[in-house]
Amino acid sequence: MGWFDPIWIVGIVARELALFAAIGFLLGGLDDLAIDLIWIARTAWRSATVYSRHARADATTLAPPRHPGRLAIFVAAWQEDDVIGGMVANALASLRHPDWRLYVGCYPNDPATVAAIERVAAGDPHVRVVVGDAPGPTTKAGCLNWIWQAMCRDERTDGVPVKAIVLHDAEDIVHADELTICDALIERFALVQIPVHPLIVPGVGVSGALVSGHYCGEFSEAHGKQVVVREAVGAAVPSAGVGCAIDRAVLGGIAESRDGPFDPDSLTEDYELGLRIGAAGGRGAFVRLTAADGRGLVAVHACFPHTIHGAVRQKARWMTGIALAGWDRLGWSGGIAERWMRLRDRRAPLAAVVLAAGYAALVGWGLMWAAALLSGRAIPVHVPTPLIVTNSALLIWRIAMRGAITGRSHGWRMALLAPLHMLIGNIVAMMAASRAIGLYVALVRHGRLRWEKTAHVFPTTMVAEPA
Repeated sequence: MGWFDPIWIVGIVARELALFAAIGFLLGGLDDLAIDLIWIARTAWRSATVYSRHARADATTLAPPRHPGRLAIFVAAWQEDDVIGGMVANALASLRHPDWRLYVGCYPNDPATVAAIERVAAGDPHVRVVVGDAPGPTTKAGCLNWIWQAMCRDERTDGVPVKAIVLHDAEDIVHADELTICDALIERFALVQIPVHPLIVPGVGVSGALVSGHYCGEFSEAHGKQVVVREAVGAAVPSAGVGCAIDRAVLGGIAESRDGPFDPDSLTEDYELGLRIGAAGGRGAFVRLTAADGRGLVAVHACFPHTIHGAVRQKARWMTGIALAGWDRLGWSGGIAERWMRLRDRRAPLAAVVLAAGYAALVGWGLMWAAALLSGRAIPVHVPTPLIVTNSALLIWRIAMRGAITGRSHGWRMALLAPLHMLIGNIVAMMAASRAIGLYVALVRHGRLRWEKTAHVFPTTMVAEPA
């Protein structure tokens, strides 16, 4: 067997890729295991010491606000005429809070979105359309700053101060009880975040259902476990950009140094805002409460992309803003827990490289085995067995955890699909990492990016399932 033996060369390359991937999987798996163990310990402790003596609070038993006030809902909308009408109509029909106003930021070169809002809310005092002074698309943060300025003008005109700002997207199904919860808890916290509950996009076939469905498991873990652990260890609670209430005074303080509280140079202004509030000493709370009607959690429901292309575009923007540009913009401030969570947020590009190496090693290993069997020769190289055993155990644990936490939110059928959804998520992550690098290079070279929005679907024919 010589240096130029094809089977030997393929085996060596596959082994080195496998070793690199195995070490990466080990480190990532142990990191995830630490989060799991903290979450399990916290859940067990609260069950034994808190909920054994006190009933769990829900939207009806939560203490009412001491000083009820107006809540302003911000929605930035660029070419959202397909979904914004349904979103506004649902908000008008379902929200139970006595004093709220929905501000929708639009663009002068997007009359279709304005017309869609006016068809369902013409003359309704709860809805305010804010048309910016520049053609779209700008950045989402720039649009949100227009809304902020309009809200400030309304405060001066009406003489009614706003208590908190609630962020939403144009495709969101708002929950009837969310403003009640936000009004009560924003008196104790600078930021209040409720869970996001993805829905399967209807009528898109098996492949579309699988792609949109893979978000179910990811958000179940993120908002059922990971953010809970962040809060428990004392790290800042990041805003998800939807279902997030922020104290008006806190946003006002941030806005003093510029035209608005949202940074137009950021691709993920919501995520950064949560971390900046935490760094400034503001407490964030992630809130999982049962709805007043007893049907599931108070959560934001929304459909996510149902095509690989759409999912890649969305996750590439998240990856660029959080993992790449976020490193530059936010640095590594805070204590050990905060730095650990920021490291987890920023590991996505490296994780994609590790995944790519692992899949490439599998292909190379398969080719080597096939060639060796056909030629009747022994397998030339091997990967250390302890690494394989350890990573296999971690993978089984990860699949079990994903299935269990997904089943809690979406039922046993979605739990059984967890392995397939994880595979789809890996493929999307690898493709998104490549695109994210290109977006980041463009950001570094040209400064500011335009709003690279995601095409949305509003499930007008589907009732939101309970979380």
